[in-house]
Order: sequence, then structure tokens, then C-alpha cells
Amino acid sequence: MPESPAAAVVCDWSELIGALDGHNALYVPGRGPGWAIANEAALKFKETCGVQAESYSSAEVMHGPVSIVTPGYPVLALAARDAAEPSVADMAHKLAGQGALAFLTSDLAGPATRLPFAPTSHPITDPLALIVSFYGFVEELTRHRGLNPDEPRLLKKVTETV
Repeated sequence: MPESPAAAVVCDWSELIGALDGHNALYVPGRGPGWAIANEAALKFKETCGVQAESYSSAEVMHGPVSIVTPGYPVLALAARDAAEPSVADMAHKLAGQGALAFLTSDLAGPATRLPFAPTSHPITDPLALIVSFYGFVEELTRHRGLNPDEPRLLKKVTETV
């Protein structure tokens, strides 16, 4: 049986792990369904490795949040293969142009560093494949920082309804 295109993609984000050394804050922009994934990614950065990650719609980043992006500030731009991909890529290019450590899940990476993920060939399911790639990365980052992703500090993984 031939291998699916998604299975053939290696989703190695280890370059981002090294780039985040010494950083405890970053932006995680996305757009459309990719923004929902960016919200989840920002939450996981906080939960598992104590990184102050802020999620924004890529349409809003250049309207205020951009003001704290200084040279070397990390940005993880999550672009699915959908109609918003070019605008997310353009925003990442602009941030990279002002010196940000910009990483982008798109073949339109330009001056941003490209991060691979397994495409599904459908704009609705691509964000799901993208978050799976992120989950593997954030587990590696958490362990790299000497923490256990299965036992987040001060976080109860089970809630009780009374």
C-alpha cells in the first residue's frame, strides 16, 4: 500500500527548541481555523513549560502587539493550507524583517524559518494536523527545559463538578 502524503512528512521542529532557549515569551499568531490552533498552542506553552505565549489573529498583530516585537523576539506563526495562509505568511515576513525570530508552518516562509507539518490536502483538516505537529514539539521543548509535560506545575489535569 502506498504511503499517504501526510505520513511522508517529517515534522522536525527542533530548530525552534534551540531558538527558544533564553526566551520566556512569544507570540503565536494564526488566522481562521489556524487561530483556534494558535489559541491551543499558546495555552500548552503556558501549561507545560511556563512560557508566556500570546495568541493573536495574524490580522491583528500589526495593529498594536507588533510594538513589543524587538530583535530576537520569538514568533510561531501557524498557517494552515487555506485561504488565510498568504496573509499569515506575509505577517511572519514583516516580523522577520524587523528582526523577530519568526517561524512559520508554510512553504511561503520567505525570511521566516519554515516548520513542516503533515498536510491533509483539505483546509478544514489541515489545522488538526498542524496541532498534532505542535504537540510533539511542545513535549520536546518541555523536556528540554527539564520539566515533565505529564505533570504540569500547579495544574490539576482532572476537574471536579460539585
